[in-house]
Amino acid sequence: MQKSYRAPNPGENRTWFLIDAKDQPLGRLAVVVANKLRAKDLPTFDPSVDAGAFVIVTNAASVKLSGNKEEQKEYQRYSGYRNGLKRFSAAEMRASHPDRMIKEAVWGMLPKNNIARKMMTRLKVFAGAEHTHAAQKPVEIKL
Repeated sequence: MQKSYRAPNPGENRTWFLIDAKDQPLGRLAVVVANKLRAKDLPTFDPSVDAGAFVIVTNAASVKLSGNKEEQKEYQRYSGYRNGLKRFSAAEMRASHPDRMIKEAVWGMLPKNNIARKMMTRLKVFAGAEHTHAAQKPVEIKL
């Protein structure tokens, strides 16, 4: 009988990817980012092993939303207190925290478990074109 193969955890030897979100649809961008974080693009993918890469997303403020989503899409945040539910349109979210739009879209595409919470720590989102991870020499991905 052949033994099953289990990919090792890469530890500190993870690759870094750079993605430019300028004029990219939010959902399609989130799919690519989630697949890189989960390592679903690798032949050794195992859902129980955290073997994903670091992902840097720049120009989050200029991500594209289709249709009327700029005014109609709502984001919610709940403080835990009575009347603590806050609602924001996508336009308000883009003006105040454009990085949260991408983070919430990616979070929705990951499984809800401890591994996904660790994956989200490897997602670095920047509103502008500059980022602080040039020393890691990220591989640029063209979408």
